[in-house]
Amino acid sequence: MRKIFLALILLLTASRSYAENFIVIRVPCSVGENVTAELPAGEVIPLGRVKMIPSKTNWPGYTASRWASPSTVCATAVNAIHILLRVEKDRGRIISLVPSVTVAPAAAQGAFFAVDMDAGTGIFGGYAPLTGSRVTVEHDGTESPLSDTPSEGDTVIIRTGLPDNLPYYMADFENRPGGRVIVHGSEGPKVIARVIHPVKGVGRFGGSIYQNRGRIRASHSGVICAATSPRDSVGGIQIMPLKHALTSPEMLNAWKLTQWMIISPLPGMPDLEGTPPLFKNAFVPGAQLSDKLPDIWSHYGRRPLVLCRIDGGNWERLPEVSGKVDDGLKRVTHLRFYFPSWGSGF
Repeated sequence: MRKIFLALILLLTASRSYAENFIVIRVPCSVGENVTAELPAGEVIPLGRVKMIPSKTNWPGYTASRWASPSTVCATAVNAIHILLRVEKDRGRIISLVPSVTVAPAAAQGAFFAVDMDAGTGIFGGYAPLTGSRVTVEHDGTESPLSDTPSEGDTVIIRTGLPDNLPYYMADFENRPGGRVIVHGSEGPKVIARVIHPVKGVGRFGGSIYQNRGRIRASHSGVICAATSPRDSVGGIQIMPLKHALTSPEMLNAWKLTQWMIISPLPGMPDLEGTPPLFKNAFVPGAQLSDKLPDIWSHYGRRPLVLCRIDGGNWERLPEVSGKVDDGLKRVTHLRFYFPSWGSGF
């Protein structure tokens, strides 16, 4: 049954034109107002009320934010959305959206919208924006790129969708030194990178408490994080590109630990940070709990799976591992990340 379902998802992805498929998320800079998502057909979905508005911006933001484009979403996760306003002195200035009850270390006090919704749902779940999504602010009837703290009464607008030029269905990672990173799409398989540091263990990535096993916990311009534990437990793995692993002070320990996979661009190719198909316009957390998307295709197409092969066997779900277990994935020889797709009802 799973194979049939995955085949249908791939067929749907291959046959869709994405130009019209944008969700428009509106975040009022006014306490008590509803965050909404407007679907292409015109339906407006309320997604929780604003509990707090930002009074400042956050600089320096987390290191990898510098590889995003200004006035775009630079991170999307079950417990936060970060927006890059601009880069100053090689560090990003960001503003964030967080669920009203959560932990999001990259969101500085006073520099975020707090939204009354469960982590892992709404704009942090089924309606989460892709990284690279354009962000504007509407002020006195005029819309412009968001580049600073919005004023009370403004509306922050995020337009998110799957771009026309995203022909990929899934990405495979051969979990060994020198292993290939292969994306599969309408033009067949393509090697885009190499694994230089395989993942062998599971770590305590905090936001994984809000996600289910084998789903995306977070995606930004320098990291893909997947949960290995069930919701309400902590456990996950991360994939990051080489430059982030070499130049970001907080990531230097990744070389000594087993919870990270580090991948390198092919010889002569540009750095991977902040670029598609893996670190821009790529992954979203997907629907869970109370999220209801317009149809079954949208609901499950925007819940990208993470599968694995153990000892070179058949594709299956990730092992359920919680906490910090340094050898928890030592038998995993391959990882597969499915890209999200849009359903026919969007």
